[in-house]
Amino acid sequence: MKKPFDLNADYQPESFAFRDQEMVENILARYPKGRQRSAIMPLLDLTQRQLAEEGATAKPVYGGWIPRAAMDEIARIVDQPAIKVYEVATFYSMYNLAPVGKYLVQFCTTTPCWLNGSAEIVKAAEKHLKIHNGETTKDGMFTLMEVECLGACVNAPMIQINDNYYEDLTPELMVDLLKALAEGKDVPVGSQQGRKCSMAIKGPTCLHEQAKKAGVA
Repeated sequence: MKKPFDLNADYQPESFAFRDQEMVENILARYPKGRQRSAIMPLLDLTQRQLAEEGATAKPVYGGWIPRAAMDEIARIVDQPAIKVYEVATFYSMYNLAPVGKYLVQFCTTTPCWLNGSAEIVKAAEKHLKIHNGETTKDGMFTLMEVECLGACVNAPMIQINDNYYEDLTPELMVDLLKALAEGKDVPVGSQQGRKCSMAIKGPTCLHEQAKKAGVA
């Protein structure tokens, strides 16, 4: 699902400034002189994380996103036309160009997850939150989004919430996860059924001694 955005929407702020100038300088210093435009992607990420921090204490809350004013500021910093920043920000799905919920719930519905019940995972979340894919709850806590393969097929069905993966889900576990996040509880990332890494759900089927030495069995 393509994330919606409007560079001229009412929610766009008139200005933007980086709060952590030291980090901005640190990012720019990673690249040779004359190659400042290579910093566009990490500066976009820094913007999104700054907005997430600010949104966590706002009323209503919101998650990380990248305003047009921030893209214009990045263009000024790296001495590039603004369109060069827009091109990058609109190409990569990891950048949110419109406000999202504090928790951006991204459902993988590609073949391995779908075969393992991702459709039921989506339905359970929609029913519990009373919204549909692409929508945000009124309290600003959750946005639901369908995405392509997230690369954790062996532990399907799985989802990504902000930076974290939650795997081996069932409809019941999905609802439990949403309830816990809404209550401000810490939820262990990874398998929600106790799987260690990507081994069989009941434990290793070979290399038992090596698994014990690695501390995963």
